[in-house]
Amino acid sequence: MQAISVSNLSKTFGKRRALDDVSLSVAPGEMVALIGASGSGKSTLLRHLSGFVAADAGEIRVHGELIQTDGRIARNIRAVRAQIGFVFQQFNLVGRLSLLSNVLTGQLHRIPNHRSLFRLFTAAERAFGLKALAEVGIDDYAFQRASTLSGGQQQRAAIARALVQGARVVLADEPIASLDPESSRKVMEMLTRVNRDHGCAVLVSLHQVEIAIKFCPRIIAMQQGRIVYDGPSANLSPAFLAELYRGENDAPYAEDSNVTPLFQPVAVAAAA
Repeated sequence: MQAISVSNLSKTFGKRRALDDVSLSVAPGEMVALIGASGSGKSTLLRHLSGFVAADAGEIRVHGELIQTDGRIARNIRAVRAQIGFVFQQFNLVGRLSLLSNVLTGQLHRIPNHRSLFRLFTAAERAFGLKALAEVGIDDYAFQRASTLSGGQQQRAAIARALVQGARVVLADEPIASLDPESSRKVMEMLTRVNRDHGCAVLVSLHQVEIAIKFCPRIIAMQQGRIVYDGPSANLSPAFLAELYRGENDAPYAEDSNVTPLFQPVAVAAAA
């Protein structure tokens, strides 16, 4: 059974085709990077995978559980979403709460409503949260307000929250976009460790191609809402990458590229 399964997913915003017949699968334990220029559909795809947005057509399943089909979100989406950890670009932490309190929110789906409402956690639950913080190397800051921590520390807290949640799939949307190089490295190492030690499938969208190649054995490249490459990161060529990030009205893929994309864009005549 695939960790993520997407079949013929399409989404239109106004006149723009944000996702165009996208199909892909990610196996349990895979570490996969999603690359492409801004507006290529990466973030839109991740939001659909988590059930935040309904598509116009197509189907998504996570570990066999239906997320959505033909424009309808699954009725039990909250229960299914419990196995999906989402790491946002802007950390998505509550600044006035302690780091530990933020991480413990990953358990809210498992505890009774009266305790979740007032964020009342048992000693065992708190110990679990501290263990997750220790795993990402920031347990020394457990009782510090989240707003006082660096961006890299907050992002590692978001990863710890996914661990506490018990996520089987981790989706990360540009998690290092606003971080310095050293913090970026640490966050990617944490995602790699989660993938390796916990067997989570990780799908991470990145603008930094060199980091995607370094940390992810498999790359999925998107352009204009379509998947144009899905394969080993080692097979990406400079010519293909130059074309991937070129404006949509520029020339098609270079003939000397050793990467065969899944579709060839229509050539546009050069300006006179």
